[in-house]
Amino acid sequence: MKAFHVFCPALLIWSCHMQMSQSNSTAPYLEEDKPLTPYEYSTEMDYSGLEFICEKDSNRNFRNWFLPTIYTVICLLALFGNFLVILTYLYFKRLKTMTDVYLFNLALADLLFAISLPFWAASFMSKWHLGLYPCKAMFTIYKVSFFSGMFLLTCISVDRYFSITKAVSAHRCRNSAVYYGQVSSLVTWVLGVVFSIPDMVFSEVNINGTCVATGKRFLDYHDSMLVSQMVLGFVLPAVVMMFCYVSIIKTLTQAKNFERNKAFKVIIAVVAVFVFSQLPYNAVMGVTTEETTDCQKDNSRLYAMDVTRAVAFLRCCVNPFLYAFIGVKFRNDLLKLLKDLGCLKKSHLLYTPCGRRRSSVALETETTSFSP
Repeated sequence: MKAFHVFCPALLIWSCHMQMSQSNSTAPYLEEDKPLTPYEYSTEMDYSGLEFICEKDSNRNFRNWFLPTIYTVICLLALFGNFLVILTYLYFKRLKTMTDVYLFNLALADLLFAISLPFWAASFMSKWHLGLYPCKAMFTIYKVSFFSGMFLLTCISVDRYFSITKAVSAHRCRNSAVYYGQVSSLVTWVLGVVFSIPDMVFSEVNINGTCVATGKRFLDYHDSMLVSQMVLGFVLPAVVMMFCYVSIIKTLTQAKNFERNKAFKVIIAVVAVFVFSQLPYNAVMGVTTEETTDCQKDNSRLYAMDVTRAVAFLRCCVNPFLYAFIGVKFRNDLLKLLKDLGCLKKSHLLYTPCGRRRSSVALETETTSFSP
């Protein structure tokens, strides 16, 4: 009888333990979305409180082919265009105005950004094999070039605003314009480095061998980092650019010559490219700050983030055509550089009656102060 009193409680405890083990064993099957056995179908349990793993195989497959492909195209175009801009400025020593200084630094930022893209593409295709410090360098280069590029675009807008709407004051400061351009460009680079510190700190190679920004502290600061990037990298430059270009348009409407229409087209192109490339990406970033438990909605966000980020990255290969190649003087120097390098024949160059060689492009009407 004493044995019965001892054995019954032990048997009851063992029975409860087995029921708990069986109920817990069903959870992994549900979380991993595996087929249920007939025994599990027969159990009458409430699984509404369990969390299901959101399958992202389709997102990973899309990212594995889309991002390396588009990043490679952007990298090649950006390297070609920005390298020509930098080479032309160095070859002819054209850093004589504030605009020249800004365009030269913008080409440097875009070139630096393009160099980091192959590493991003490689990180999506396989594990990260380069170690911790190259991982941190990739994140840092991306953020430094991103913020400095956006700030330089803002500086170019302000420079054009003073050159056209405040032409008299700008003419008085022309002797010190290069110095101011160099100082402000240095400030943009310093700000870019400062704003890249969080990515430099939080980026690491995780246990899966992937170079990512991760960690508990990163999750705590994630939303604030996204908001600061949207405000400093899009909202603030957009507000300044809109103010400057609206003021420029008002000033140009008072002009009555052919060059006014050309300047209008340049402004529209600059604003359209900026809005088209940056607005969708920043809008999607804003949406991602909202938490969701909908798997389909979360997957849609990932698709949208990959596509809009790629579109936003296109700016680094479009900037040379919008800000440098559009200027007649710069195109003349570029054609002469290509001729000196043997890329063009003499037939592409024309001679003026005074014996000065000029490209056929130079026979167009000289640009206004709006175009560098």
